[in-house]
Amino acid sequence: MSALSVDNLSIVFNGKDGGFTAVDAISFDVAEGETFGLLGPSGCGKTTALRAVAGLNLDWSGSINVFDTPLRPNRKIIGPLRRDIQMVFQDPYSSLHPRHRIRRILGEPLTVAKIEDVEAAVLAALDRVGLKADIAGRYPHQLSGGQRQRVAIARALLLKPRLLLLDEPTSALDVSVQAEILNLLNDLKRDCGMTLVLVSHDRGVVAHMCDRAVEMSKGTIRHALARSDLEIY
Repeated sequence: MSALSVDNLSIVFNGKDGGFTAVDAISFDVAEGETFGLLGPSGCGKTTALRAVAGLNLDWSGSINVFDTPLRPNRKIIGPLRRDIQMVFQDPYSSLHPRHRIRRILGEPLTVAKIEDVEAAVLAALDRVGLKADIAGRYPHQLSGGQRQRVAIARALLLKPRLLLLDEPTSALDVSVQAEILNLLNDLKRDCGMTLVLVSHDRGVVAHMCDRAVEMSKGTIRHALARSDLEIY
């Protein structure tokens, strides 16, 4: 079964000087249970495409299907599919509310979803990503970069998504921490049975994580990369 199918996806940003095509008619498919990579330099359109799949960028044309459910341009993702698609952002600090304790950051989605015993669920989420219970009482600025990214991953996993979107999840971290986060994501994918789509400019990260990938440049897909191509790296 296809977890994600993108066909002829285009995204144009309009400004006073005219339109800029950020994503130009790209197509790719991701099998259920696969880790798929979008590889390319900054500004090539990979994050813009990922945000369309996440429902954060609604102004697009083409076709996006997630678990055989079509997304619609200019319409928010609602219903069960909203829980099935979650995203981890590049900068863990900016993605966490600076004035809320971790307990509240993780607890609010659970409360909205009417999960019973929110406190126990928060502590279980922290444990799942290798964080101790006392982290729940801290603010984001009191955590290291690696701890903040683990919290961001924990938040994305709260509602048990089937598709996890990763936007440069280690690029804001020290090199010594990057491998820990990548290995954590691989372990969580195995344990939770998720499909992962990873955006990265780092070919080594893609080689470590992905079963397949495509290489993007200037809004288009230049090359498809099989596992054997990635292992050459």
